Amino acid sequence: MPLIKAELPNLLHRGKVRDTHDAGDGLLLMVSTDRISAYDVVLPNPIPGKGAVLNQISHFWFEKTSSIIPNHVAEIGLDDKYLLSEPLKPRAMYVKKAERIDIECVARGYITGSALEEYKNQGTVAGQQMPAGMVEGDQFPQPLFTPATKAVEGHDVNISVEEMESLVGKELTNKLQHITLEIYKFAREYAYERGIIIADTKLEFGTIDGELTLIDELLTPDSSRLWDLNGYKPGTSQPNFDKQFVRDWLTGQCWNREPPAPKIPSEIIKKTAYRYQQAFSKLTGLKLN
Repeated sequence: MPLIKAELPNLLHRGKVRDTHDAGDGLLLMVSTDRISAYDVVLPNPIPGKGAVLNQISHFWFEKTSSIIPNHVAEIGLDDKYLLSEPLKPRAMYVKKAERIDIECVARGYITGSALEEYKNQGTVAGQQMPAGMVEGDQFPQPLFTPATKAVEGHDVNISVEEMESLVGKELTNKLQHITLEIYKFAREYAYERGIIIADTKLEFGTIDGELTLIDELLTPDSSRLWDLNGYKPGTSQPNFDKQFVRDWLTGQCWNREPPAPKIPSEIIKKTAYRYQQAFSKLTGLKLN
């Protein structure tokens, strides 16, 4: 494996949260930054320590789920074999290059977010009829698979399973649905025993040498809604360990969800950082590096 120096050459892509560098030999170096986005807009202030949480909690889950499906991890930056700077190591991960499947695979166990909005308007979630009388935070009878298109810019668009089949084929859709729900059910049970409800999560997949592979991030406070089991109460917004805290603050700012986003106050930043760190420690039982 090539050595990557602190200046990180060959930037391939700067995402809302992650920077991806070409590491050579079929590898990428993914760096999770402290940037935070909401409604697909990067906010002006970073959340200290957030990148380390995203990187290390993803690595934790990639290891936990490797018996379900292979993933793209080659090495985590904390494995001190390469010329990464000390501040970079906690936030960096070497991954194998994959051909991304441009579908976000979402698993939902509880009704909230865009699923709740659709339900209020139509009585459905991802086109599937739901029981009458559901309220914010209610658990679905069975976890749902609700795909979305992966947008390069702007907002991802929720689609039905049938629409996904028309895009990637029925066989691949069935595989992705099965694996997504299997990972979600495993993680939900694991987290529940540690006082956290995983309300929903989104997964991304690709292929490496023709093999279906789990990529990007996994079950982080950015890609999942993580609720505090002790304060869980259907019918209201749930106490959480994810960026919903920032979304709730933004809702009170009369922001139109278009750039530029309002500056986050220092108190909101501190509380958000604390929630991310709590998610990591509660789920992994480890100390954040």
